[in-house]
Amino acid sequence: MAGGAFVGPSTGVNYEGRVTTFVITTCLVAAMGGLIFGYDIGISGGVTSMDSFLKKFFPSVYHKENEDHRESMYCKFDSHWLQLFTSSLYLSALVASFFSSTVTRLFGRKISMLSGGLVFLAGAILNGAAANVAMLILGRLLLGVGIGFANQSVPIYLSEMAPAKIRGALNIGFQMAITIGILAANLINYGTSKIKAGYGWRISLALAAVPAIMMIVGSFFLPDTPNSILERGHPEKAKKMLQKIRGTNNVEAEFQDLAAANELAKRVEHPWKNILQPRYRPQLVICILIPFFQQITGINVINFYAPVLFKTLGFGDDASLMSAVITGIVNVVCTAVSIYSADRFGRRILFLEGGIQMIICQILVAVMIGINFGTNGVGEMPGSTANFVLFLICAYVAAFAWSWGPLGWLVPSEICPLEIRSAGQAINVSVNMFFTFLIGQFFLTMLCHLKFGLFLFFAGFVVIMTIFIYFFLPETKNVPIEEMNTVWKAHWFWGKYIPDDAVIGGQNLKELTA
Repeated sequence: MAGGAFVGPSTGVNYEGRVTTFVITTCLVAAMGGLIFGYDIGISGGVTSMDSFLKKFFPSVYHKENEDHRESMYCKFDSHWLQLFTSSLYLSALVASFFSSTVTRLFGRKISMLSGGLVFLAGAILNGAAANVAMLILGRLLLGVGIGFANQSVPIYLSEMAPAKIRGALNIGFQMAITIGILAANLINYGTSKIKAGYGWRISLALAAVPAIMMIVGSFFLPDTPNSILERGHPEKAKKMLQKIRGTNNVEAEFQDLAAANELAKRVEHPWKNILQPRYRPQLVICILIPFFQQITGINVINFYAPVLFKTLGFGDDASLMSAVITGIVNVVCTAVSIYSADRFGRRILFLEGGIQMIICQILVAVMIGINFGTNGVGEMPGSTANFVLFLICAYVAAFAWSWGPLGWLVPSEICPLEIRSAGQAINVSVNMFFTFLIGQFFLTMLCHLKFGLFLFFAGFVVIMTIFIYFFLPETKNVPIEEMNTVWKAHWFWGKYIPDDAVIGGQNLKELTA
């Protein structure tokens, strides 16, 4: 079928074991690595809408917003330096993701998480004490290094620790932590904006140290994954850890599959070179396109600049920050929907439904803004219309939160065999960070030039990515992570790239392709 092969619970190997309290606890602790990413996403938009912050660091933007009434509504916040404050973090995260892949592979997943937390903590302290733009940017660059390490190691850790039947739910815990971080940042921004003395932005930026400390402390107590222990040459220790996380001594079948995958990985001396081989073409394409598509949905327009966007649409200071809180609450609640649904209904149906809902919402938002502000950016939006636009944006955020948000991290982390897993995740993170950087750096400029058409621009890409998912992404729910090649082998398009010797575990391919 053109839509890709479906792999249900009966097609994968049924390993012994149960869902233990130990594995759930470790995955929840590891998922806290998403808090540092989410907090930073949410905090920048609120801070850049605070007058005291703009006056100190970006006075030209403050002048355009408050004194130059001739300025188009679309262009009031157009400043490359202001955008660089937001985007510089993701440029450093891009570079750090390549170094972190080596750390993750050689020293383990938990060491990578610890390193990320420490560097992020240094960046939070520097930002809270910033006296000029240079200190702000340097602090953001350090925050980016921390995020690069966390986003590299945490999704891999979760995918390797979780049993196949709940891998989606536990891995989506990372995205849930991101959304909680965003919501916490929105609430803190709303509170600190009330501080009359004008130092509220310092508190907002400095409090990034809290999730960093949580990640540092958590990483001290986390065990490493059986895959990582085995990869570093300790088979007996790896087997004992597998027995512990599965709650049974009878793990021979799963351990043998891990060992077989590890032996294959040992023969790969250059994972960056090998991932370019035809046999890894499906993984390479997915690890590039999924993070690209995730960012080109336009979601970080909302995450980064929600308060700025709502002020642009005519909301007051308090209303714009409160509207960002509302979208943050929607984000958290609807990510929980994905935790419930990903392992029950599958990844594909969530991708497809979410894509269609986002397309509809983005087109309607463009129409409403176009009607009220036209192309010259002059006009007003009545209260009822503004509330309807807020509803559409919330519906758009909801669709992303149960589809491209969590699944954009889950799918790339679960499809790569061990020998290219670190390289694949590094590509996933670096592509994600690169396009996050582009969105953060150029959105306000694009809004100034494309006006309401910017939302149509993003809607067009969502159409393309939804078509791609329908034809080229097979279902991966309930498939053991070391058996994922059976899915690609059975797919109508990708199957020709997967050699027979890449399929381990005795899968019946005729059943998969029937």
